[in-house]
Amino acid sequence: MNSSNYYKIEAGKLIRTHRSCPKCGPSYFLANHYDRWSCGKCGYAVFKRKGQVKTKAPKRAPRKRSKA
Repeated sequence: MNSSNYYKIEAGKLIRTHRSCPKCGPSYFLANHYDRWSCGKCGYAVFKRKGQVKTKAPKRAPRKRSKA
């Protein structure tokens, strides 16, 4: 990956496009995975939230027990 993917210039200002590691400092970027952001140096990870909250399945009627 080029360093140009981590920065962009808008209105004459340098803007970082990736998150930086809070433990290691602003010069270390977090890798963007499908479910988390992680630091390759110290192992710090931030997990991404899912877009939808899972709903509970409706309760079913209890099963009838047969007498043996």
